[in-house]
Amino acid sequence: MADSWQQISQLQQVMQQPLQIIQQQRLQLQQLEQELPQQTLLQLQQMQQQLQEMQQLKQKLLQQELQQLEQKLDQRELQPLQQLQKQQLEYKLLQKFKQEEELQQLEDKLQQIMLQQIQQMQQQQQEMQQLQQILHQKMLVNSQQQEQIQQEFQDRSRYRQAMQSSAVQQQNWRDNSPYPKE
Repeated sequence: MADSWQQISQLQQVMQQPLQIIQQQRLQLQQLEQELPQQTLLQLQQMQQQLQEMQQLKQKLLQQELQQLEQKLDQRELQPLQQLQKQQLEYKLLQKFKQEEELQQLEDKLQQIMLQQIQQMQQQQQEMQQLQQILHQKMLVNSQQQEQIQQEFQDRSRYRQAMQSSAVQQQNWRDNSPYPKE
């Protein structure tokens, strides 16, 4: 009887050991998470992500195995389904072909429109350049006319000043002349 109690207590200890180890590991992990820098946390996250990816791969493999098993089933049962799938695929291909044709037509139309717009823009640029040239010529003519007007104005003002100074000189000469005034 004592032996059986000892065995039970040993079994309990053996069963508690993994729990204690897990708890210790959890505590260690928590301490590590608190102590480790951000980079290590990122590594842990990457490891978790890799685990998730592994699980996803596992699920995919299971699904593939299931599909293979389904394919191994009686072909006579699967034939109607395969025919239906084939018809659906052909219909989709036809639809795709039509869509591609329509898309090509649309692309051609768009290219034509874009070409027309480019030609219009080029024409507008040429017109703008011509207008700029005309404006430049007009501005040149205007500046030449302004220079001529300024030159004439300066010539006239010089002439007036010369006339005024000569009149003043004559008056001074008369005032200061030693000859008697008439």
